[in-house]
Amino acid sequence: MKDTALLLIDVQQAFLDPSWGPRNNPGAEANLLRLLEAFRATGRPVIHVKHDSTEPDSTLRPERPGNALMLGMEPIGDEPLYGKTVNSAFIGTGLEAHLRERGIEALVIGGFITNHCVSTTARMAGNLGFRATVVADACATFDFRDAEGVIPAATMHRIGLAELRGEFAEVLDTGEVLGRL
Repeated sequence: MKDTALLLIDVQQAFLDPSWGPRNNPGAEANLLRLLEAFRATGRPVIHVKHDSTEPDSTLRPERPGNALMLGMEPIGDEPLYGKTVNSAFIGTGLEAHLRERGIEALVIGGFITNHCVSTTARMAGNLGFRATVVADACATFDFRDAEGVIPAATMHRIGLAELRGEFAEVLDTGEVLGRL
């Protein structure tokens, strides 16, 4: 995993706001922190991405407190932070160029929201030729409403990961990733 970077997606305070509704995986932040500490301890690259929403009422707008990264998840040293306005960390950012310039060929991905920005970024990573690993227990999502009612967060998370597995990304848990470092 020497050519592998940790990519933290939208680990922002907005996702702690109750307005998002019920979520799965209350341990996501602890697992993200374990990954972050391990990548830093082994000298592997860490890249941060945050969502800078352009929606007027979004908790993720740059001028709102929710736009800030969660405590303990902020970049240190030369760890880059890319701001994005869409679901993919590759659109409108310098992420792809950053990875290619440094010979990074694989990404370990965790963050928020499993079936939105994590999924979109993992799919694009695969399409761009990067090996993507999504860390199932280091991601979380929320209940979603469709025309028939509410789909529970745990179901959304499971479906989001199932759609990625094999086709776009390897799906592992934190312990499996740490075992490979």
